[in-house]
Amino acid sequence: MSNVRQDRHVESDWWPEPIPPNVEFGEGFYCETAQIFRMLKNKQPGAVVIGKHVSCYAGCSFALGKNGRCTIGDFSLVNGALIMAEERIDIGSHCLISWNVRLADSDFHALEPAQRLVDAQALAPFYKNRPPRPRLKTAPIKICDNVWIGMNAVILKGVTIGENSVVAAGSVVTKTVEPNTVVAGNPAVVVKKFE
Repeated sequence: MSNVRQDRHVESDWWPEPIPPNVEFGEGFYCETAQIFRMLKNKQPGAVVIGKHVSCYAGCSFALGKNGRCTIGDFSLVNGALIMAEERIDIGSHCLISWNVRLADSDFHALEPAQRLVDAQALAPFYKNRPPRPRLKTAPIKICDNVWIGMNAVILKGVTIGENSVVAAGSVVTKTVEPNTVVAGNPAVVVKKFE
């Protein structure tokens, strides 16, 4: 059972488009609106692979670049999160991803000032002599099973959040979090360990 019809439209959806054909999902998938996939630029099969009984609510956005991929394990809930993948973001099973959480596997702009100037021109849609974008640094994000990420948290490139861990609301995670750990703050630091 799911609220996604055979034609891949979501029941009672205000968004006119169906869920893209390269989004795979298991039984029991709940999708509040197909609009969450409007920024999916990857056209390859399996760009997004969603497990069984996953819930994705309206505030979510899958902003995947041409090569970006995302997987979500069984029984996970994604509520209002922005998933920005130029390479790969994997979310495990039984995860809770809260409002305004941001997962970004890239900086999306160059750090060096001269390269940012080029990037600004490359991103200007009507600039006549648009240069190619500078190469972006990416590193996959992995959210292991049974992780809770509180609202307004930011998970940056190359980070792994270990199983059973909690990221407190408003945290900025720049380094890998060990399993069975609670982190909080900016930058996030360990505040508790589960036994």
